[in-house]
Amino acid sequence: MVNPELSALHVYPVKSIAGLTPGAAVVERWGLAGDRRWMVVEPSGRYVTQRQQPRLALASAELLPGGGVRLSAEGREPLRVTAPGPRDPSAPSPAAFPVMMARTEVEVVPAGAEADAWFSDFLGTEARLVHLDDPARRRPLTPEYARDGETVSLADEFPLLLTTTASLHALNSLIAQGDHPDEGPLPMNRFRPNVVIDGTAPWAEDDWRRIRIGEVVFRVCKPCSRCVITTTDQSTGERGKEPLRTLARHRRVGDALLFGQNLVPEGTGTLRPGDPVEILE
Repeated sequence: MVNPELSALHVYPVKSIAGLTPGAAVVERWGLAGDRRWMVVEPSGRYVTQRQQPRLALASAELLPGGGVRLSAEGREPLRVTAPGPRDPSAPSPAAFPVMMARTEVEVVPAGAEADAWFSDFLGTEARLVHLDDPARRRPLTPEYARDGETVSLADEFPLLLTTTASLHALNSLIAQGDHPDEGPLPMNRFRPNVVIDGTAPWAEDDWRRIRIGEVVFRVCKPCSRCVITTTDQSTGERGKEPLRTLARHRRVGDALLFGQNLVPEGTGTLRPGDPVEILE
């Protein structure tokens, strides 16, 4: 067996739109730098992802200095959006407002009317773009898994998501034997990971509890339960049956269909493809 190593990094500046594949990424306590600091919400404040709007896959965002983003999509004029400046944590901010993510409330800052209009026109329904201005204190990690006041960005639950190429190959082999073989093989972008690991056995990550990637140690908290987003072709926005049909047959635990592992960093540092991966526990 080849020694495990980091094969790819992925950052998603705006939650649920297309990601970036940088040559290096800084690990912050709440996730990779620039990852999921922006999000689309309904006027009611409920968050919007590819679950409701698969068309989000067709938009992309480039990270700009200072935390801003440059939005783009085919047939649309790009838009530069500046991140709101830092605020005094003790001072109230009339601009900040709560939005709902699943069953929790998160305080965010509006991006502004121009960004709202860009996404509303792109999606064909009224939408707002919001920014997580202070990830160090805005959104605590789920208490069941948190230590020492750990927080998370606008990711679904945890700071980072890990997948392995061996498990994807194993899943694609199962899809090829199933009812919808024409839908495979699936690319890794269906699962929207932050870190992808090469050089393991299939499903080896199920047994990991603590790992080191390069210079950063992570807790492996729990398997990732997959949703309808994984059935969405990230290049077209169209949906199929896989991989959920195959995961339901081979990777079901209770009501959860599992692929990948959720990580919490125990420190900070920089990750680069080619970094060695050490299984600590």
